[in-house]
Amino acid sequence: MPDTEAPVHEHRSRLLEGMAHAVAAKGYADTTIADVVREASVSRRTFYEHFQDKAQCLVALYEAASHNALKVLREAIDPRHEWETQVEQALGAYLGAMATNPLLMRTLFIEILGLGAQGLASRRRVNQEIAGFMLGVVNAGGRSAPLSPGMAMAVVGGINELVLEYIEQDRVAELGQLVGPASQLVRAVTHAHG
Repeated sequence: MPDTEAPVHEHRSRLLEGMAHAVAAKGYADTTIADVVREASVSRRTFYEHFQDKAQCLVALYEAASHNALKVLREAIDPRHEWETQVEQALGAYLGAMATNPLLMRTLFIEILGLGAQGLASRRRVNQEIAGFMLGVVNAGGRSAPLSPGMAMAVVGGINELVLEYIEQDRVAELGQLVGPASQLVRAVTHAHG
């Protein structure tokens, strides 16, 4: 029996990559579905087999890229170290991964906000996943006063704002400079609650 899942997955991946290239080149507002399918080397019909419209495709790209970044965070954790060291290593890996693709970062951090409620809902889901990850790392040591979900989300929001500021200043290649301030934020919040 032939494997029909592989081509379906491949087409979706190519469409997401096509969306990333098209939006990086033209911005989301000026990107058309024709641009995406041209970049992906697939048919318009194939696009509509995967996505209802270009907004849904951008949300899928945002979530895929965010899940890849979260995977980088998870892989950077070494439970043999204190949680502060783990957080610093994870932030270094996370920010380093983002710095490798400045155009995609601009697309994802800025263009997703232009989608209104749909984009904000996607951003919220991703931020909740990252906050949940942070809670797991910080609270794993059995702290007397565990970090709360609200404070974890506040830290994620703060780090996102630092990243957004660098994106707006065309300094994505320098995101590694945020490891110190971001780590300091995590420590300040956790020590205030521990």
